Amino acid sequence: PLFVYFYFYQRNNILKDGAIPEKYKILMTMIVDAIMAHPEGCSAIANRARAAGASEAEINEAIEVAYLFGGTPALVTATNALSTERS
Repeated sequence: PLFVYFYFYQRNNILKDGAIPEKYKILMTMIVDAIMAHPEGCSAIANRARAAGASEAEINEAIEVAYLFGGTPALVTATNALSTERS
């Protein structure tokens, strides 16, 4: 339990607004999850990014960055970040 506490404390401290806004830091983590082939992570992190103020356009561009550096496998994984709600 102590390890988990310190992990989340550190994560929250690193990902909060600073020179780089929180939503962009969260989008960075989504890109890493896409490249590392974590589809559920992409979905969960995209929702965290939305909660932090990221737009669908920003999430879509993050998916493009994942594709640029991770290729088609990262693109397929990153599409889990797409919203299932359509207006």
